[in-house]
Amino acid sequence: MQKLLFLLLLSLSFSVSNAQNSEKESNTPIPNYRAAAKYSPTNLGKLVHSTSVRPNWLKNGNKFWYQFKTTEGSDYYIVDADSRSKKALFDNEKMAKWLTEITKDPYDAQHLPKFNFEFVKNETAIRFYVTSTEKVDEEKDEEVDDEKENTTETDSTQIDKKKKGKAKKAKKVNKVYHLEYRLGGNGLTIISNKKKEKEDWKKWANIAPDSSVVLFSKHYNLYWMDKENFLKAVKNEKDSTIVENQWTTDGEENYDFGGSSRGENNEEKLKNKDKRKSVRGVWSHDSKKFVFQRTDSRHINDLWVINTTSGKRPTLESYKYHMPGEDDYYKTELHVFDIPSKSNIQVQLDTVKQQSIQVYREPRLKSSYNDDFNPSLLLSKKGKIYYNTISRDRKKLDICVADINTGETKVLIEERFNTYIESRPLVLLNNETEMLHWAERSGWAHYYLYDIEGNLKNEITSGSYHVESAIGVDEKSRMLFFTAHGIAKNQDPYYEHLYKINLNGSSLQALNPGDYNTSTDMADSNAYFVSNNSRVNTVPKSELRSNTGKLIMDLEEADLSQLMATGYQFPETFKMKADDGITDIYGVMYKPYDFDDTKKYPLLEYVYPGPQTEAVNKSFSVRMDRLDRMAQVGFIVVTMGNRGGHPDRSKWYHNYGYGNLRDYGLADKRHVAEQLADQHNFIDIEKVGIYGHSGGGFMSTAAMLVYPDFFKAAVSSAGNHDNSIYNSWWSETHHGVQEEMDDDGNVKYKYLIDNNQSLAQNLKGNLMLITGDVDNNVHPGGTIRMANALIKAHKRFNFMLMPGQRHSFGNMTEYSFWLRADHFSKHFLNTEATDIDITEMNRDQPKTKS
Repeated sequence: MQKLLFLLLLSLSFSVSNAQNSEKESNTPIPNYRAAAKYSPTNLGKLVHSTSVRPNWLKNGNKFWYQFKTTEGSDYYIVDADSRSKKALFDNEKMAKWLTEITKDPYDAQHLPKFNFEFVKNETAIRFYVTSTEKVDEEKDEEVDDEKENTTETDSTQIDKKKKGKAKKAKKVNKVYHLEYRLGGNGLTIISNKKKEKEDWKKWANIAPDSSVVLFSKHYNLYWMDKENFLKAVKNEKDSTIVENQWTTDGEENYDFGGSSRGENNEEKLKNKDKRKSVRGVWSHDSKKFVFQRTDSRHINDLWVINTTSGKRPTLESYKYHMPGEDDYYKTELHVFDIPSKSNIQVQLDTVKQQSIQVYREPRLKSSYNDDFNPSLLLSKKGKIYYNTISRDRKKLDICVADINTGETKVLIEERFNTYIESRPLVLLNNETEMLHWAERSGWAHYYLYDIEGNLKNEITSGSYHVESAIGVDEKSRMLFFTAHGIAKNQDPYYEHLYKINLNGSSLQALNPGDYNTSTDMADSNAYFVSNNSRVNTVPKSELRSNTGKLIMDLEEADLSQLMATGYQFPETFKMKADDGITDIYGVMYKPYDFDDTKKYPLLEYVYPGPQTEAVNKSFSVRMDRLDRMAQVGFIVVTMGNRGGHPDRSKWYHNYGYGNLRDYGLADKRHVAEQLADQHNFIDIEKVGIYGHSGGGFMSTAAMLVYPDFFKAAVSSAGNHDNSIYNSWWSETHHGVQEEMDDDGNVKYKYLIDNNQSLAQNLKGNLMLITGDVDNNVHPGGTIRMANALIKAHKRFNFMLMPGQRHSFGNMTEYSFWLRADHFSKHFLNTEATDIDITEMNRDQPKTKS
């Protein structure tokens, strides 16, 4: 009897357990790969077009033109802020008609080609190229070009002329039209049928501001040529009559005067050894001086990657790569070349100190961004070189000035901090008698006004907010325009806005206020700016405002109609507490668009730890592949900040992870997930996954190992799992390196950091590691070391090598998405993809005969 009762109870227990399992299974979403495929980058490009206005400022007046694309096609506008007018740059219907008549190819108003305009004739006309489907003889076309130069006819039949003389065998090419449209006119003028000249010279030529001389590098030395010979090179780089003049003779690889081969494999480097290459530097405004920063890295050890897919033989790529804690460091010199005398001097630097150097440059005018010729100029117009030095441990910053003729130098401003110092470009004003200096010395980022000798006059901005950067200065009214975060206390502190303030620190005013994030583009005159406004859950809008904050006109609103028609839904923002119970953490939640609140969804965290940024969108974005799209598979996806993350908050928040670069953000990621599950019954807290790329690849694996009973699955791509072999700038800056002096007075550098592989034995969940095999940023060795440690710890895990891919995975990005979807679907949704074909990648691809 007792035995029978036991069997009945056991049977009942099994029934209850099976019923619970069945109910749990029914509450688990089914992977919806079709929905995820619908929001691929390719498909999104058909649904969403322009989401912001990018003004192309002109040189005359406060005018700009822009392109804006909607589901109706592209429109081009020209805006005159002074006259408060916005007009179509041309009539699309008429433009289509003119192009059709000229090229004999059909056009319509909705399907115009993408134009790249050049404004000419004092900005009263535009010129552009179009290519027709008509095939012409390339040599024949050259003669026609000469006959047709400066014609005003628009009838293309007029250029069908016979070439005289003996014909050579010619290559057939598509016919090109170089066209001009006079603004407000009623037709197009054919300028020529010459195709746009190749601009290979842009790869190597550094042209003086007055165009008198051109500098370049060859065989690691500095060379120059005059204007006449440069024009020959523009026409034909292989012209044997070009006169090149060698200036320096002691340049060599890794201690050169230009000629970087970074990104070339060793075979390409050998093939290109005799080519002209670029020399980067800064010109004086009068074109008489050229300042070049020469770096000696001969003593820095090499690093290598091997590309096995690029050609017949696998190719080796060698490059210098300084790793944290290594005693040797880059040695930098500042050379000043005198153009008239062909002599040079060096700025008097302490070359014994291990330090980095940055020369300050004059900001480029917005109206010159599209110019072919746009040399970098020194900040000063008065024969001074302003630059900064920052110590290897990043705790000591000096702002210095050197005499351009003698090289004599002095320190103007010193910054010291116990973590690391960040900086912004120096600003000169008031005829170079004053300076604006950005610093975080109060724990918040602010601007300070100094005289030219380095004496502090006053703090300009102050308070518990973060100033991002100076946008412009109105010297007449002594007004600073700047962007900042956190001034408005009733909104997300990451939202950026534009402000103005008097240089004496009075009359702070928001110029584009509102509860949204903004990006701004100000005219060179500082009189007007374009403001693009949005949140992750709003339709982006663009407007034009004056420097008083007055709204001049609404420009555009993004067309999301086709996106919304697919069932798209905006994500939700949230604010939670960090693991300390005090610090606010801001995040975004992405749900499946077919969300069912009766189901229990696994929670995935997309992570990037910073500290230079956080992977939390603040504005609407069509880059959905890592967030919205992943949610459509059947997950709740969240992204959030963490202490030690974004610099747009306080220095304390930003530097929280200093000295603990592996674990600093993990407690917040776990704690916020628990709070979200407490608030939302649809989150299955027993199924928490995590994924990320680069620093996020490092962080996601660390989370699996530090909290192995909480994070159950991860996909970690291109992760710097062992920061001792990642570049020293990032690691030594954000984690810290200690300067120590030995008994002989030599400075040594001590660098200790926890790595992921030391915790390999902690792995309990399901981990996938991915890396590109030619990643010369985060070396694949970091991921391979992680795999090695897991194997030695007898752990099962997945590993994928992306052949021939750099850090971003390039054309294998889509493949990596489906690896991630498969991994989480298998381990969280109880569905394993077993088909050989990734149908979602193949479905929309046309099957044509090869």
